[in-house]
Amino acid sequence: MMILIAGPYRGGTNDDPVLIKKNLDKLESVALPLFRKGHIPMIGEWVALPLMHLAGSKEIGDSIWDEIQYPVAHRLLEKCDAVLCLEGESKGADNDVKIAKERGLKIYYSLDEIPDLTQK
Repeated sequence: MMILIAGPYRGGTNDDPVLIKKNLDKLESVALPLFRKGHIPMIGEWVALPLMHLAGSKEIGDSIWDEIQYPVAHRLLEKCDAVLCLEGESKGADNDVKIAKERGLKIYYSLDEIPDLTQK
C-alpha cells in the first residue's frame, strides 16, 4: 500500500523552525519502518516543500504556502491506499483523515496496526 503519514507539521510550533523540524523528523521516523513492512510511505511535505521553494514561498503561511501545502496532501490522498495518523494536534492531519474516510481509505493510528507484507 501507499500510505500517507499524517501528523503535526506546523501544529503546536508557533512557527518555530526548530519545532517544525522536530515534527517533520517525527513524521519521517515511521517512513523506514513502513517501507520495511512492504509499503510505500508518503509524507505531504516531501512533495510540498520543494514545490513551495520553487514557487518562491518566503515564509510559512504566505500565499504560496497556502496554495501548495494542504492541496498536495489532498492530491496525494487520491493515490494513497491508507493513512497513518500520528499523535498530536494538527488541523491538516485531521483534514487528511476526514478526506481519507470519505474516500473509504483505511486509517491506522499505530505502526503496529499496519500489516507486515514481508512476513511469510
